[in-house]
Amino acid sequence: MKKYLFLLISFFASDVFAQENTIAIKAGRLFDSEKGIFLDNQIILVKDNLITEIGGNVKIPANAQVIDLSKKTVLPGLIDCHTHITFQPENYMEDLFRKSPIDVAITAHIYARRTLEAGFTTCRDVGASEYIDIALRNAINSGKVVGPRLYVAGFFIGATGSHGDLTGFSPYVHFQQESGVADGVDGVRKMVRKNIKYGADLIKFGATAGVLTEEESVGAPQYSQEEMNVIVEEAKLWGKKVAAHAHGAEGINMAVKAGVASIEHGSFVNDEGIRLMKEKGTYLVADIYNDDYILSEYSKMGVPQKIIDKEKLVGRTQRENFQKAVKAGVKVAFGTDSGVYPHGDNAKQFFYMVKYGLTPVQAIQAATINAADLIGIKDKAGSIATGKWADIIAIDGDPQQDITLLEKKLTFVMKDGKVYKNQ
Repeated sequence: MKKYLFLLISFFASDVFAQENTIAIKAGRLFDSEKGIFLDNQIILVKDNLITEIGGNVKIPANAQVIDLSKKTVLPGLIDCHTHITFQPENYMEDLFRKSPIDVAITAHIYARRTLEAGFTTCRDVGASEYIDIALRNAINSGKVVGPRLYVAGFFIGATGSHGDLTGFSPYVHFQQESGVADGVDGVRKMVRKNIKYGADLIKFGATAGVLTEEESVGAPQYSQEEMNVIVEEAKLWGKKVAAHAHGAEGINMAVKAGVASIEHGSFVNDEGIRLMKEKGTYLVADIYNDDYILSEYSKMGVPQKIIDKEKLVGRTQRENFQKAVKAGVKVAFGTDSGVYPHGDNAKQFFYMVKYGLTPVQAIQAATINAADLIGIKDKAGSIATGKWADIIAIDGDPQQDITLLEKKLTFVMKDGKVYKNQ
């Protein structure tokens, strides 16, 4: 008899405990990112880090913790697919010559917290020094540091003299740190393997020249077709996707032919590139906000005029070609190049995405379900749905009427079922 009484008490106690660990969120308006619609008066049940139930007639358990967002618009946690979350520029020469990887590592957590509190619960980090991004990801995953869920690339893989190399200085200037510089098919294959060995979730390489470095070109190819093919081929063997930094049209086309998952920047994409991207389902991740910040602030940081002039060449064209790609139906995922501008300002890009061709709904989908699809976590993130991670944000007002509310009126952030912001 005592045995059965003990089991009965244990059963009811466990049921009460389960209810006490359930969070019920009352959502005034909820964005269904998969369907692209808003639903009124929804209840979301969260247990531990997962969404367990959602709907208009969901019964709230008696002892559940209730979070009342009935006057808010509730959305999935946002995803930024192009960040450099471990650093932020302050002074060009000091950043290069007076800071070590230790300086970068010791401040990275600050930028991670700012990004999460801005509503970005997941990010891809597409290039960091000394595998600091991997260490930061691990610290966040273990609960030691507050930040978004990170998918990281380790070293940016680039050719000698490329956007991924230190250019413009004397050959007698040496830095005692590692880099992702690799040449030839054997060299790039080995670098892919090295990044993966030390924990990279994806591979990022430079298909073309870039803007914020001192090489002469802004968009010329910097790897051969064979080298690009090998990078993608080797990454695929290890189950990893590849992101290609690519500004120039020729390099974009080469990278898409190689089979990359995404083109980052895409500034000078041409009709052939758009056709190829649509044909292969390649995502465009275009950082169309930061041009304003670079032209406004970088000269104050001592950035060489040569670099600023390259940005002037790229910025407007990139936005025009983004609009062209959107009209043609190229898949778009949200990515901002945060770290080029201050972390936490990621949502400022929504305004530009809407200005240059997306509807507000499409822009939010780019930062939720599309971004999750690109990363490969669509079954776990990107929408508020049963069985997915409890990554949930809320804002005041209607983003369909004013997309800038995502940057100005964010009031609630939950990641993995834990509340990090609630105003």
